[in-house]
Amino acid sequence: MPETRPDGGTRPEGEPDLPLWELIQTSYVVARGFTEVFGAVGLTPAQFGVLASLADGDDLSQAELARAIMVRPQSLGEVAASLIERGLVERDGPGGRGRRAALRITEAGRTLLGRALPGVLAFNAPRVMGLSDTDAAELIRMLRAVRNTLSSGGGPGSE
Repeated sequence: MPETRPDGGTRPEGEPDLPLWELIQTSYVVARGFTEVFGAVGLTPAQFGVLASLADGDDLSQAELARAIMVRPQSLGEVAASLIERGLVERDGPGGRGRRAALRITEAGRTLLGRALPGVLAFNAPRVMGLSDTDAAELIRMLRAVRNTLSSGGGPGSE
């Protein structure tokens, strides 16, 4: 007899729970939602990540930004170029191979980030996710634990 899953669907008897697969499936839905939220103000998720990372006032290199928003450095180069072209970010020097050129958010970047934040906050509201405040806090704790463990070498073959 099929077992009822928490999401209301059914799972054939004996099928294992796969929490990281559920996380991947959920990430697709979340990514679509964020793409809409950011698109409403003319940003991509990666562009938002760069602006948000620079908003605290620290100038960061492209490599530092890539690590912060978890994208490949090559991908970040394209994102940074588009933000510089739009006047949302500026570079403090010519950069180039072997030379660190930090990026910083401009006033126009701060303004656009401020326009994006209400949508980001609304999309992150626990009720939008179908969670209580307590459950949302627990979800954050668990996701950080998984990310930290897998980022530090946990995962397939590490046991």
